[in-house]
Amino acid sequence: MDFSIASILLLDGFTNGAVYALLGLATVLVFTVTRVIFIPQGEFVAYGALTLAMLQTGKTPGTVWLLMILAVVASMMELIERWRHHGNAVRALQSALKTLVFPALISALSVWAAPQQFPLGVQAALSVAIVTAFGPLVYRVAYQSLEAATPLVLLIVSVGVHFAMTGLGLLFFGAEGFRNPPFWDERFTVGPLALSGQTVIIFVVSLALIVLMWLYFEKSLRGKALRATAVNRTGARLMGISSHTSGQLTFLLAAFIGALSGLLIGPTTTVFYDSGFLIGLKGFVAAVIAGLSSYPGALLGALFVGVVESFGSFWASAFKEVIVFTLVLPILLVRSLRSGHSDEDH
Repeated sequence: MDFSIASILLLDGFTNGAVYALLGLATVLVFTVTRVIFIPQGEFVAYGALTLAMLQTGKTPGTVWLLMILAVVASMMELIERWRHHGNAVRALQSALKTLVFPALISALSVWAAPQQFPLGVQAALSVAIVTAFGPLVYRVAYQSLEAATPLVLLIVSVGVHFAMTGLGLLFFGAEGFRNPPFWDERFTVGPLALSGQTVIIFVVSLALIVLMWLYFEKSLRGKALRATAVNRTGARLMGISSHTSGQLTFLLAAFIGALSGLLIGPTTTVFYDSGFLIGLKGFVAAVIAGLSSYPGALLGALFVGVVESFGSFWASAFKEVIVFTLVLPILLVRSLRSGHSDEDH
């Protein structure tokens, strides 16, 4: 291996690591706020890429119909719960309609826009909007009523949600894979490296999103509320911060990050209905390196995972996934030996 090959592998590793960083940050965010190890994070990635692929063909994406079904279920759950706890039919109906209105508007817009063959940028924005709307609904249907459960129960629920979303992905998208067109076709040469426009977009968008997330959590009131919930859920609740709202907002951000990641990797690889699991799992490895608690640690861990995957594919391409996921074992062992048992273990 010479310097030029090593440079190419490093660039490839950092490119993949930039996407894994977004998923790792989303995993840390969801876990710190809700204590959910969100295994289906990768499904948002696959849904984002495949939704754009369907819009490219002029067809209404299956995610639109799934979104409406999930919205109806969530609104009915909200109606029943509000009626039982408050006994006010008007308030219960308002809450149910509030849950239903945004997904309904996105679905109606998607059905109208799909055959219009709008430019790629418009289709990408619509794809992100569709998949982002899934976040609060998934939380409302699967997790909100169990927010006081142990992390083990929430993990089991996450496994169930993952299998459900994977199966529904097969139903709505089929077994055929799709590769989306790049957002920028330019080519740049920097020494031995050949940079594509899509690679530049991946770096720019990933960096911009990380900076925006930092600003959101440091400067905005809602971001500070999420940080407070992550630090002390009980204390945040006593201060008037709704755990329901925090959970839904967290899943909204996680779905947005997943959808955007799907658009970034769609032009670089063929995406199948079940591709999100492996991609999300690599983001999870990055989050584990960070101890599921540190955003800078997740960023560094993701870049490390990307570089290990890149060099592993060069030396032993058949075992690159094994090499990446084997990283979890020594990391978990070291963290287990260095940390004591938490209160939730008892």
